[in-house]
Amino acid sequence: MTGIAARKFTGGESEFYVEADNVRRMIAELERRYPGLGHQIDEGMAVAIDGEIYQDAYMAPLRPESEVVLIPKIGGG
Repeated sequence: MTGIAARKFTGGESEFYVEADNVRRMIAELERRYPGLGHQIDEGMAVAIDGEIYQDAYMAPLRPESEVVLIPKIGGG
C-alpha cells in the first residue's frame, strides 16, 4: 500500500505491508498502527486497487498481492 498524503501520520513512511482481505480491514489495521490515519483515509482519500480507482471501496476485496494506492480526493463544486 502506498500513500504520500499519509506521511504526516506515519513519520514519513509511504509504503506499508498490511494483511487484510478487504479495504475496511486494511483501514482498521492502519488506524491501529497510525492513529488518525484511518479517519483521514475515510474522509479524504479514494482508493486504487491494482490500478482501479474506487470512491467507495470499503468492502472491496484484497488479495495478498494487491497493490493499494491512497489518492487524495479532489473537492469540487
